[in-house]
Amino acid sequence: MKIVVQRVKSAKVSVGGKTTSEIGAGFLILVGVGKEDREEDLKYLSKKLTALRIFEDDKGKMNLDIKEARGSILSVPQFTLYADTRKGNRPGFEMSAEPQSAKKLWEDFNSMLESCGADVKEGIFGARMEVELINDGPVTILLDSKGRYV
Repeated sequence: MKIVVQRVKSAKVSVGGKTTSEIGAGFLILVGVGKEDREEDLKYLSKKLTALRIFEDDKGKMNLDIKEARGSILSVPQFTLYADTRKGNRPGFEMSAEPQSAKKLWEDFNSMLESCGADVKEGIFGARMEVELINDGPVTILLDSKGRYV
């Protein structure tokens, strides 16, 4: 599983010109599910994300996690995070999970985030979404469940 984490002042998702989800301060996360991802990947990244200390404390140091900062998470499915661009100019998506499996894992991941105490809003799986955000910092972190050290 791959996640792009953006610390935001606000973010929203619209489909067909209608806002479907929005948050104030927190994380906008773009979530890519790979064909080899399993429950252990979800568990690892849900714990990692909710413990990630990238919000500033009263001294201006990145020292607070999402719960301490009282932020929310807007989770947006993004299969293109698994694009393979090594050959040619058109990306291939063979490493992305099949849609039915990806949707279930993404939904399970969002539930795990909630179990970790996060306030989670969602984009719409499979929809053509417009995502707006006000980046804070900017702070952008890449997380990959396959790149962890165990």
